[in-house]
Amino acid sequence: MAVRVNPAPQTTPRQLELLKAIADFQASHCYSPTIGELAAQLRISRSTVFEHITALREKALLSGSPGRARSLNPTLRAQELLEELAGCNLNCLSQQSKGIPLAGRIAAGPAIEAIENKEDFSLSSHFGDPDDTFALEVAGDSMLQAGIRSGDYVICRRSRTADNGQLVVAIVDDENATLKRFYKEKTSVRLQPANEDYEPIWSENCRIEAVVVGLVRKL
Repeated sequence: MAVRVNPAPQTTPRQLELLKAIADFQASHCYSPTIGELAAQLRISRSTVFEHITALREKALLSGSPGRARSLNPTLRAQELLEELAGCNLNCLSQQSKGIPLAGRIAAGPAIEAIENKEDFSLSSHFGDPDDTFALEVAGDSMLQAGIRSGDYVICRRSRTADNGQLVVAIVDDENATLKRFYKEKTSVRLQPANEDYEPIWSENCRIEAVVVGLVRKL
């Protein structure tokens, strides 16, 4: 009999793997794992585990007290999901995020021959490991002349460094996040907008979180 898999909306295979790891740890130890133990077991960073835990809480799949060790508990909804996924391996889980069919190429100039394609299009297939990439919704028009509009989604790859001219997600003064072009000057960093209505941001306290590698727009 085929296994019917109906995961929670937008739950990634990695999040399901983390959820299963928490449930399995509880079953064998009678208490919840720490973030460090989960990171070691899944061979990912503690910050990645924390981000997935936050996402699972938002999806009502995980409960617990933030900042309190060994308080992670799969919710009833999560337990039902894990029961439904019982016997389904990670290859099976990965089928959930195959993406949409990539049917081929379409000319935006002279017409070209139509050739059917059997591939799938997904963010991970084009932009890399989903644990190293994420999307952000753009709010504002400071990058308008770079072709980035308010309401667009930028695809970002985690990075602590950037080359001059790259689009980056930067944290200024440890609290303010912004999307700008990065330029390293002699004594500071210049975060350059792409809209004449905005002034550059100059900072001696700037941390790069990610570089922008793609753009998604809903028409």
